Amino acid sequence: MKPSTIWADKLKKLTGVFFWLGLWQYAAIKIGKEVLLASPLSTIKALISLCGQSAFWSAIVFSLTRIMLGFVLALVVGVLLAGLSAVSDMARYIFAPLFSVIKAVPVASFIILALLWVRGGNLSICISFLMVLPIIYINMLEGFTQVDRKLLEMAAVFRLSNAKKIKYIYLPQIMPYFTAACTTSLGLCWKSGIAAEVIGLPNGSMGNRLYETKLYMDTAEMFAWTVVIVLISFLVEKGFLWLLNKINGKITDGFL
Repeated sequence: MKPSTIWADKLKKLTGVFFWLGLWQYAAIKIGKEVLLASPLSTIKALISLCGQSAFWSAIVFSLTRIMLGFVLALVVGVLLAGLSAVSDMARYIFAPLFSVIKAVPVASFIILALLWVRGGNLSICISFLMVLPIIYINMLEGFTQVDRKLLEMAAVFRLSNAKKIKYIYLPQIMPYFTAACTTSLGLCWKSGIAAEVIGLPNGSMGNRLYETKLYMDTAEMFAWTVVIVLISFLVEKGFLWLLNKINGKITDGFL
């Protein structure tokens, strides 16, 4: 793609951003009450003020580590259960009702139920795990079942080791499914984890700080926290997908 085309695309995206910022500013002026709708300028001022507080950064670390821990646990368990279901029809039949229920139950119901057994500080781990697990499981099961059987038969004829089967057959064919699962689940994981914190109110979390802004009717700070949550979600998703693309490239080039 030509540099001029790239810059044109970026300019179009910026145009969309500025359009919605302008509409937000216009709505804030028309309403005229910061408590109902804070303006972009007030939100930026509140965000700058938050950045100077150590509690702001500790809240980000608190929430980010727990939500991502839930995500990683879901990746590991989802891949293992999908692999088991791929080789055992009985396991697939056993797990199918469980994941159907998890997908159907509202997030709020899971949060309230989890509060009966899980401490508030670990609630976001539990909820992030539950929300991501079905997505990983279903995508990876599809990936395992779509592996070319002829290649596996050829590997058996040439007596390839399990390590080489994984390296040359399974990984190249299941990575697109894994990437799709991560793309779908990262945003959901982050939103559900923050929602769990808003309800569970663990001390020192982003969800707790967001809830406090509602209690004190500090709309500008509420918007500022919302901007932070969206920005972190975006950066985490882009960073994780960048890492997956790097791994995909190495698999394609035969370095793994």
